[in-house]
Amino acid sequence: MRVRSYGSEGPRVIVLHGGPGAPGHMAPVARGLEDRFRVLEPFQRGSGGEPLTVAHHVADLHELAAPLGRPALVGSSWGAMLALAYAAAHPLSAGPLVLVGCGTFDLAARARFKATLDERMDDDLRRRIAALEHDIPDPGRRLAAFGDLLTSVYSFDPLPGDLGFEACDARAHDETWNDMLRLQADGTYPAAFASIESPVLMLHGAFDPHPGSMIRASLVPHVRRLEYVEWERCGHYPWIERHAREEFFGTLRKWLAAATPPAAAPPPP
Repeated sequence: MRVRSYGSEGPRVIVLHGGPGAPGHMAPVARGLEDRFRVLEPFQRGSGGEPLTVAHHVADLHELAAPLGRPALVGSSWGAMLALAYAAAHPLSAGPLVLVGCGTFDLAARARFKATLDERMDDDLRRRIAALEHDIPDPGRRLAAFGDLLTSVYSFDPLPGDLGFEACDARAHDETWNDMLRLQADGTYPAAFASIESPVLMLHGAFDPHPGSMIRASLVPHVRRLEYVEWERCGHYPWIERHAREEFFGTLRKWLAAATPPAAAPPPP
């Protein structure tokens, strides 16, 4: 995996991008932590060869995380789901988990998510989304453009600028997400999360079309140490929200500082 690093001292944190297959957008979160934490931003495995699975991503993350001594994992959207899957598979290697705008784990929550998107879309947005298939032949570029178009219905009052997605991988997205749906359908998730030993913090915007209260309810029976924080004027990406950005970073930094052990002192010369 390509990995970007931030900060030179403090506890270890790994930030996990969403999508799946949409790397790059966690850079602002990493930069918001780099003065007090040593942060890694991996670009998750892309497509090619055998179809991607959740297990592939868990194995890749374990290769990065295991030598670091239980780093904290901060995941956004799909990245939050990956953090849970990793902590379930490797409970002794995962540190504290932060789930930002976590994705859905049951049919009811997904139906509510889709209904909310439909309610918020106007005819113009629907036309622009429909035109992507013709206007952008490349699937990766089309996925990125689709994500950009959805920002208006995912966000409450976003600050100017784009989310910073780099080259998106549509095949990686489809393969990984289809495997996650398979694992939910066969009952693996969220039941497997009962093995998680780490403390878990959900950070969610009330305007996020992913229904936070429903997602939380699906996790509570399985995740023993779960906290939930929600902001009213906030959508799917709290760090770009005008009314929630400062509270998001304040809450995230404070919770991570309390939940992660101090970094070990370097050995004497």
